Amino acid sequence: MLHGSETWPVRKENVAALQRAEMRIVRWMCGVKLKDRLPSKVLRERLGIDDIALVLQQNRLRCYGHVLRKDDDDWVKKCMEYEVEGLRPRGRPNMTWREVVREYCQAHKLNKEDAMDHCNGGS
Repeated sequence: MLHGSETWPVRKENVAALQRAEMRIVRWMCGVKLKDRLPSKVLRERLGIDDIALVLQQNRLRCYGHVLRKDDDDWVKKCMEYEVEGLRPRGRPNMTWREVVREYCQAHKLNKEDAMDHCNGGS
């Protein structure tokens, strides 16, 4: 369900749809009906899995760490640092992958040096 999620440009409504689909599968695996009204947290603990939004975040940060540790002349790293010239369209533009990662890093108080230290809890 999360194949390639490291690079998805995920919106809040996409995460909500993934969470609904995940909980439908979790309830089916636990043999629980929606009308039984068991909390999602209880069902996830029963299966030993994390919330899909957290897993998406971890996947994206893991990928970011891999890219940061690459050589400076690597094409993947060059693509990540590439700035598109020209004006963005009117209205609120979609968040870029880098903006989403920067937001996650600020929320968890992470910096580039943390990504370089992949032996200590990183990937």
